[in-house]
Amino acid sequence: MPLTADQLALRDQLRNDVETLARQIGERNIWKYTNLTAAADFIENSLNQIGYKTSRQNFSADGKTCSNIEAELKGSSQPDRIIIIGAHYDTVLGSPGANDNASAVAANLALARHFKAQSPTKTLRFVFFANEEPPFFQTLQMGSQHYAKACRQKNENIIAMLSLETIGYYTDEHKTQNYPPPLSLFYPSTGNFLGFVGNLSSRKLLYKAIASFRDNCKFPSEGGAFPSFVPGITWSDHYSFWQQNYPAIMLTDTAPFRYPHYHGHEDTVDKICFDHLAIVTSGIKTIIYGLLAPDS
Repeated sequence: MPLTADQLALRDQLRNDVETLARQIGERNIWKYTNLTAAADFIENSLNQIGYKTSRQNFSADGKTCSNIEAELKGSSQPDRIIIIGAHYDTVLGSPGANDNASAVAANLALARHFKAQSPTKTLRFVFFANEEPPFFQTLQMGSQHYAKACRQKNENIIAMLSLETIGYYTDEHKTQNYPPPLSLFYPSTGNFLGFVGNLSSRKLLYKAIASFRDNCKFPSEGGAFPSFVPGITWSDHYSFWQQNYPAIMLTDTAPFRYPHYHGHEDTVDKICFDHLAIVTSGIKTIIYGLLAPDS
């Protein structure tokens, strides 16, 4: 499908940010600590240039200081109702992480740029997490675990959390999409869609997000609310918010169930479908607008 003029500009912006993270900085984790801090600085500087006053939540992992980075737009009439759009910026050991997860970091930066010019009624937070990848995944040294726990301790009213996870790879080739059993019985075998993943308690948010996306974006989508024991359902930062009883969903190209370079050294910039990523990012904007509506 042809891109609009705005989407063409967005595509170039997304490409620039993915190239900075995955090519110029490269692998970023505590074993490549200089790169991890360079990625954090790049994200923070990008947000500052947009006009945000950023904050860092620092914590220790294996004796090193790691940072979650937050940019907030305070709601004009319902500031106590908070919507979080999150993406992790670290990579697994040995990978430059173009799709996992520079694609989502670039999309989150683009969303932050877009909404800075708006006046949302509810509070929007754009958050960038450290240490999503193993060996910290689902441990107390995972960045989003620290963040979600702090939100609960402050009794914050988070009405929605969108976890952007590995959203840059799409193909129209048949038999490119896999699933954990028994989902292959219900979903297509072509890996050309954006996936929406929730648990049973987040299904209201899931259905609203899918409806907004489909009403406003001509791009394939699939989704469902599943028990947490289904493989892959908990595999990103939304899980940390589930642990604190917040509604949260993951938006993803399904990562290892589709992407052949998942967690590998060939997860490079040339593998990203930037036209599709631009369309998907535009579609996520409409989800956020839907969540900002007065009746949400």
